[in-house]
Amino acid sequence: MSFNFTVSPSFPNERISDWYIFNTWLQRSLSLPIHLELYDNFGAQRAAIAAGKVDIIHANPFDASLLVREKGFRAIARPEGPPDEMVIVSAAESPAQGIPDLQPGTRLACTDDPCVNTVGRILLEPANLDTGNTVELRRETYIQVAKAILRGEADIGFFPVAAFNALSSLVRRDIRVLVTSDTQVIQHVFLVGPALHDRVDEMTHLLLTMHETDKGRSMLEALGASRWQNVQQEDVEFMIDIISTLTQ
Repeated sequence: MSFNFTVSPSFPNERISDWYIFNTWLQRSLSLPIHLELYDNFGAQRAAIAAGKVDIIHANPFDASLLVREKGFRAIARPEGPPDEMVIVSAAESPAQGIPDLQPGTRLACTDDPCVNTVGRILLEPANLDTGNTVELRRETYIQVAKAILRGEADIGFFPVAAFNALSSLVRRDIRVLVTSDTQVIQHVFLVGPALHDRVDEMTHLLLTMHETDKGRSMLEALGASRWQNVQQEDVEFMIDIISTLTQ
């Protein structure tokens, strides 16, 4: 029997090969047949989750809520570092200096990332902007979101901080950050499904000690992390409660 591993589609495309390397290391370390399946968007990934085709996942916070409370997944680790914040940006030459300057009819470029979009919508509330008086332009990648802003197709864009920082300096030079979120608690987490609950302790130890070897540190660096950090169930439940509050 093969187990399916997937990763939230929010990671940069240049890390695709690094996740395959991580998957190879994981299955060899556990002596388990693990298949990495990467999805182009959140809709496709959620369909796979609903169909029971995911056993291990590095999940975005919103999917973590679904997986933990409805699918019986257990959180075992998260990347060490700051929370997953997001930014709302405009073109550098835009007359808008902040969110209150935005007007009804604002064109918004974003991907289908549910976490980023939900927080972004909340940050637009000081301008009295919502789905009824903005034009949403969906793009497949954050590179395309940046292009939409630079080409004048969109007035603002939503980005995770990590994706924004991954843009080239030339692109960032022509973009202005209007606001940065400060949720402090929302983060991606590594989850294990019911089919592998008997291997949770082993997998947790494997991840938490990954940084202790040169090979492990190299893989972590390629994935944009320094080490995995232990996750307490109460911390995950608190994050889920925050997300539930944000979406009400």
